[in-house]
Amino acid sequence: MIVGLVVNPVAGLGGPAGLKGSDGPDIQARALALGAVPRAAARAAAALRALHGRRPGIRLRTVAGPMGEDSAVAAGVPHEIAYRPRPGAGGTDAADTRAAVRALGGVDLLLFAGGDGTARDVLDAGPAGAVLGIPAGVKVYSGCFALSPFTAGATAAGFDGRTLDAEVVDLDEAAHRSGPVGVRLYGTLRVPAARARLSGRKTGASVEPPGSAESIARAVVAAMLPGAAYALGPGATTLAVGRALGLELTPLGVDVVRDGALLASDVTEHRLLTLAMSQVTYGVLSVIGGQGFLIGRGNQQFSPRVLDRLAGLVVLATPQKLAALGGRPLLVDSGDAAADAAFNGHARVVTGHRTSVVYRIQSASEDL
Repeated sequence: MIVGLVVNPVAGLGGPAGLKGSDGPDIQARALALGAVPRAAARAAAALRALHGRRPGIRLRTVAGPMGEDSAVAAGVPHEIAYRPRPGAGGTDAADTRAAVRALGGVDLLLFAGGDGTARDVLDAGPAGAVLGIPAGVKVYSGCFALSPFTAGATAAGFDGRTLDAEVVDLDEAAHRSGPVGVRLYGTLRVPAARARLSGRKTGASVEPPGSAESIARAVVAAMLPGAAYALGPGATTLAVGRALGLELTPLGVDVVRDGALLASDVTEHRLLTLAMSQVTYGVLSVIGGQGFLIGRGNQQFSPRVLDRLAGLVVLATPQKLAALGGRPLLVDSGDAAADAAFNGHARVVTGHRTSVVYRIQSASEDL
């Protein structure tokens, strides 16, 4: 089997920096200035290790430099170079991604590391065969991604040619930084027919009965401890917690409240870590509808080192959102295998005012 690999080296930069995405050179420069560290190459290397460990006979074709070659070298996987980015471009723009996908047109399966913006670029290039996304972006709402880098590699190793259609969706990051904007469908890509190992498309809150988020918000506010800080992650349900407190929170951002007042707005990973180290801090996170992700999708401010410092997590989800998972667990993909494995077990999920359930939670790198 011949596998192709394309890496968007700047994917995910904006997450820990609290920038809600990584699209555009200005945002990428801001993220680097705020101390963000590129992670797409490492996540692609993790996928390659899982692939090569299970199917060492594969042939890997990739792109020179940070668009794939660096990941193959890090993973110790033999490879061939099929495309070299334009001099000076560094492989960080959409044109290079599209050109690389076209250059890898003869592979049996194309792996790409990035987020929804990268998925759109792959779609625009018109790949001839099956593709599979290695989740490395800030927001990974499209259904063409595996649950984790490890799962992407394991799925690629078991690929037998059967495929299904998966949706590519994205949102306008610039518009979303100033307020809620709906996710738009751009098209479909053919992916390996391994539905249990795919993240699935994110679903919105429009299917929730009126008042669901407000009911959960009342329960969260009533349980808040005096003097403790609460880091409210992104999502419609956590925005409702802000409204219940009389506060306007940051769309897609992480805000910290204490004793009913806003302590810090739209924090970066570093700022959140500083707060968690200086006082008792709880994380308040909602579940992504349709996917079941709790950590690692749009809330990268909750890094492994931040999670280690938190006094606890408050998990929020409506009964409808949990029911739609069909028994599948809540998922954690922080980027650190040991940190993710520590969550394996069960968590109490607040589902309404005076109502909660105990629900299974596990690392996204574990087989479902």
